[in-house]
Amino acid sequence: MSTDFDDIRPFHDEEVPQIIEQLFKEDRFLRAVKYVLPEIDLEELSAKLSKFSSKDEFQAKVSSPMVWRLVNHSSTSVEGGGFEELKALGSCTFISNHRDIILDSAILSVLLLKYGFRGCEIAIGDNLLVFPWIENLVRLNKSFIVKRGVSVRQMLTASQKLSAYIHHAITEKQEMVWIAQREGRAKDSNDQTQESLIKMLSMGGQSDFISNIKKLNIVPLSLSYEYDPCDYLKAQEFQLKRDDPDFKKTQVDDLRNMETGLFGQKGRIHFQVGRPLNPKLESLSAHLSKSELLQEVVQAIDSEIHACYKIFPGNYVALDMMENSNRFADKYSKEEFDQFEAYLNGQLDKIKIENKDILFLRTKILEMYANPLINQLVVGASI
Repeated sequence: MSTDFDDIRPFHDEEVPQIIEQLFKEDRFLRAVKYVLPEIDLEELSAKLSKFSSKDEFQAKVSSPMVWRLVNHSSTSVEGGGFEELKALGSCTFISNHRDIILDSAILSVLLLKYGFRGCEIAIGDNLLVFPWIENLVRLNKSFIVKRGVSVRQMLTASQKLSAYIHHAITEKQEMVWIAQREGRAKDSNDQTQESLIKMLSMGGQSDFISNIKKLNIVPLSLSYEYDPCDYLKAQEFQLKRDDPDFKKTQVDDLRNMETGLFGQKGRIHFQVGRPLNPKLESLSAHLSKSELLQEVVQAIDSEIHACYKIFPGNYVALDMMENSNRFADKYSKEEFDQFEAYLNGQLDKIKIENKDILFLRTKILEMYANPLINQLVVGASI
């Protein structure tokens, strides 16, 4: 068994019992469990988990019920589209837009389980692993670590190892893998794939750029939340950075974003599986330069993500508000307009900062809801 990836890989199944035992010695982990499941008997849970022998069992019997409990309390519905088409594909790499720090990948995994697949392996930045027990928990839940807190000199080596691991997970372990299209969330919901991500993914193969990408079986995935409970926090951050270019979020800020994203109301949630990328890659001209090929890959992923958004009434309302028009008035009722306007005002009221710029903050939140529709209109999707 290869040990080259020991510092970033999910735990091996034979390590599961030991990691579970360690978790139940962590007070912070026990408090977190009681926070999410206040009625749980910790001794019974410990006895149950001590019998687990694989990560898949942990995902199916522990993670999945907890995620469903969270989303059932914080959303009105959770739907998936296109998952049946994955049966003919086998292992693949999901590249998606990024809305919620924790729930994006968590919901994907439970939807995969719902449709008869195993849960996927999940890329997670080491900046979120603020306590050792969190790293143990996510690696137990089939996550692998993206090292961001490294020097410029170390970054190339870290990227090569990450890419090699993803190729290993797809081609040898036959896993499904999820990674966001960019580092961090697109706070204005203008989702664009970072070229650096595609460059990193191409490093792990032994062939040319396109052949290396094709081996990963990339499948674009669109995540749509009717409401983003962190929208006011993102808008607040936009003003703080505008007013102080040196502003940096603290660890407390990250934890607040995680908690708000987990428990805040999201309305309807929709995850749409797009068309696999390989047929597009096979049609590319052999005469294109590497930089041109890179642009084609990025554009193909973005176009599929944008075309597959689920557009909610609030998205139409937001764009009409931004344009001061009634361009999409046939897409929503007066009640839906009033509901979104009340929601917008309620989110603005939550922002408590000095020199609060209501017009700026309002515009930033409207952009978050209008941009998915704007991008879908650009790709000419049927709406």
